Amino acid sequence: MAQRAGLDRRSTCWNPPRSDGKNPRSAGGSDLTQILLFALAGFVAQLIDGSMGMAFGIVGTTIMLGMGIAPATASASVHAAEVFTTACSGLSHWRVGNVQWRLVAALAIPGSIGGIIGAYVLTSLPSDTIRIGISLYLVAMGLWIIARGTFGKPSRPAATHWVPVLGLGGGFLDAIGGGGWGPLVTSTLLGQGGVPRYTIGSVCLSEFFVTTSISLTFLFTIGLELWPIIAGLMIGGAIAAPIAALAAKHVPERPMLIAVGTVLTLISARRLFL
Repeated sequence: MAQRAGLDRRSTCWNPPRSDGKNPRSAGGSDLTQILLFALAGFVAQLIDGSMGMAFGIVGTTIMLGMGIAPATASASVHAAEVFTTACSGLSHWRVGNVQWRLVAALAIPGSIGGIIGAYVLTSLPSDTIRIGISLYLVAMGLWIIARGTFGKPSRPAATHWVPVLGLGGGFLDAIGGGGWGPLVTSTLLGQGGVPRYTIGSVCLSEFFVTTSISLTFLFTIGLELWPIIAGLMIGGAIAAPIAALAAKHVPERPMLIAVGTVLTLISARRLFL
């Protein structure tokens, strides 16, 4: 399994496989520089993720892929950091009253199952076709959310009878793409009329269980490397989590929807050309 993912267990934490065959140390400098750089990236990513319900994994993974780090290693590193950041984010949302436990229960268990399956698939099968299809879906969903925020009717609580299927797909996508739980799950729930603050808070708390399952799967299959990068993402994300939760609670609904739709559309459109 480790060989299919392009990993070498004998490598040090700063010599993981790269798609271009180069050492990532040259792209980022010393361990301290890496920690500070990714602390800033983690802060920005968590500020977006915690207030809009999406983007931490996508931002972190995009940066790491840009450094030439192998997709499986990038996804494993981001999810290791997310175990801590999603715990901080979920707790912050719960403390300010943004969580609906019924929705969390409907998402977390199937999402964890989907994440475990996706982590195994990422180490053995190509995922370009899956990413393109999902990105096209997310662009369309982003435009729909923008339209809803501009012209739509007031929100209503999201129905939960179909949410487990959404959670299963969201967990699978999150593991495959190194991020995608928020864009798929949050955007779909908001597109169906979910109240932004409760949708975002519940999705963020559910993500803790999903990303923990994915991280454990990677740990027991390909292992975890790049700990300075993981530490940086954790530090920055933890600082931003309570700020983002307050933003999700107090920002008015329509501007929030337009902002979420815009971020989702831009990120998904960009991924079509990566």
